[in-house]
Amino acid sequence: MIFKLSSVIGAVSGALLLAWGASGQAISGAKVAQPVASVAPSTPPALTKQDVDSWLDGFLPYALSSGDIAGAVVVVVKDGQVLTEKGYGFADVKSRKPVDPKATLFRPGSVSKLFTWTAVMQQVAAGKIDLDADVNRYLDFKIPPYHGQPVTMRDLMTHTAGFAETIKYLFPAKDSGVLPLGTMVGRWTPNRIFAPGETPAYSNYGAALAGYIVQRVSGEPFDVYIERHIFAPLGMTHSSFRQPLPPALLANMSSGYLRASTGARPYEFIGPAPAGSLAATGDDMGRFMLAHLANGTYNGQRILADATARQMHLPQAQHTPPLSGMALGFYHEDRHGHVIIGHAGDSEAFHSDLHLLLNDGVGLFISMNSAGKDGAAHTVRGDLLDAFMDRYYPAQPSPEPTVASAKADAAKMVGTYWSSRRVDSGFLRLINLLAQAKIIAKPDGTLVVSQFKDDAGAPLIWREVAPFVWKDASGHHMMAAGLKDGKVVKIGYDFTAAFMELQPVPFAMSSAWNIPLLLAMAAVLLLAVLLWPIQALVRRRHRAAFPLTGTTARLYRAVRIVALVDLVILGGYFAVVQMTSVHLDLFGPALDPWLRVLQLLCIVGVLGALLGLWNMARVWTESGRSWWAKISVTATSLALLAFVWFVVSLQLVTASLNY
Repeated sequence: MIFKLSSVIGAVSGALLLAWGASGQAISGAKVAQPVASVAPSTPPALTKQDVDSWLDGFLPYALSSGDIAGAVVVVVKDGQVLTEKGYGFADVKSRKPVDPKATLFRPGSVSKLFTWTAVMQQVAAGKIDLDADVNRYLDFKIPPYHGQPVTMRDLMTHTAGFAETIKYLFPAKDSGVLPLGTMVGRWTPNRIFAPGETPAYSNYGAALAGYIVQRVSGEPFDVYIERHIFAPLGMTHSSFRQPLPPALLANMSSGYLRASTGARPYEFIGPAPAGSLAATGDDMGRFMLAHLANGTYNGQRILADATARQMHLPQAQHTPPLSGMALGFYHEDRHGHVIIGHAGDSEAFHSDLHLLLNDGVGLFISMNSAGKDGAAHTVRGDLLDAFMDRYYPAQPSPEPTVASAKADAAKMVGTYWSSRRVDSGFLRLINLLAQAKIIAKPDGTLVVSQFKDDAGAPLIWREVAPFVWKDASGHHMMAAGLKDGKVVKIGYDFTAAFMELQPVPFAMSSAWNIPLLLAMAAVLLLAVLLWPIQALVRRRHRAAFPLTGTTARLYRAVRIVALVDLVILGGYFAVVQMTSVHLDLFGPALDPWLRVLQLLCIVGVLGALLGLWNMARVWTESGRSWWAKISVTATSLALLAFVWFVVSLQLVTASLNY
């Protein structure tokens, strides 16, 4: 599911934020060899089973092997039937069990949301849900308005409800940690950071809330509802949202891996089930694709009325034209003149993509059971779609225009940006600081965005092709900016512009000065702590007495103890970030006591800054103190004050442990 908030800061951003790096479609730094060129042929081959099988057999085995990915399933549907469905690699590496597209279950992650949104549209058609009504009409708790506006189902389906990202309870370690759906969505309403209907900010909470509304208006538990009203009509007998997975299905469940060369991970439980708990075979996913391509019908069974399905597929608002926007639940990823809707999905181990070429009657689904080396799964699935479109539906070559204002436009883009999809409460605001994108303009008017890289990890070079619209050299990626009063206020990238955007970072939170300040603070505090015992050893060697007495001596020692506490706190939070990067299940109640300990230490650090100021005042006013003493005490005091700034700005101390 698109739980990962980004792949931009290594482990945690790769595990938490695949967002910033494209919410499940990050431009990864992993290099995956492509034995089959993706250059558009002069005469495109026909999309036939024989050709696509041959092409996939040339593309995927080598890509999986070089990316250290255990296995994958690929399904291509066309003209109302499955064209091909193939398994590659292993469902279980240890037993060498091969992937079977008809039997092996994968975890499609946030592709699960498409079932939730389909269920919503069924209830819309039944007259039980109004897309534009306040969702409080359907809830047993209250979502307060924000900027005077209520949240609607349309907001939820287009990810414009304005919720901040939430991480806690996303991946519980055991099924006992999966909260009942009503408890999950009702225990805490995430921070609201945008007015409803205005800004795309992808939200797992919003999808879970929609699933709960389906449960309430239908009178059926969510997973039962999906089974009766979607799985059963489509004959999806090897699919389930249930957690734990029923034993009959669990026997064919693929193992999940970070890398194929490492051991299998435990079955991943998903807290907000409607947002990503689906397990399904490739064959079952083919049935779902065929139903949507036929506007709600499959094999004589209908899950959506024709008009309802068409409504669901229609684009809603474009947030950064000319980039595509959201449909109702699907996002548009139109390219090469073809209308495409789809969705990506990520858990820690499984990584998936679903694409529907609406006017061509073609669907493409891939799911992999490993993240792979350096996040290779993201590269593989992105390259798969690029190569598929280049091979079977190539774009007509056209000369790129020259934009006279390219240098001036590029200059307006320079700065630091963060994603509209971001955590806005608690200590994970640290990620907002570390994951900011930096845009620089080159002398020729091209742009480099620090977070957008090619398969080899090299920054993409963006050339302006229309006012405030850029393409990279491959022609596969597009970026656009939105301006207000002549200033850039948002940046969209490819299809992710449908559900999140980059925004200029307020000066107070800019990494341009906060990161240097953080490093300088840590260096000064570390120096103060290290010099303390070193000076004592030097005095002992030379049999010199400690020169300070009384209150001055006590303040000297207290300040260094506070510096040590501050360093322990910094190390503690970075250790939490590091551990949770590969163990997202730690984001739950088990982490709470440790967070409280760190918060109590933070209070010590904040109060200790007052001791630092007192000590500085005494040093500067006492006679006979050296300039070294005055400079060092000033630097240490400023470092302690900087620590207070980070405690406040990063919300390292909070009453609530929700995040």
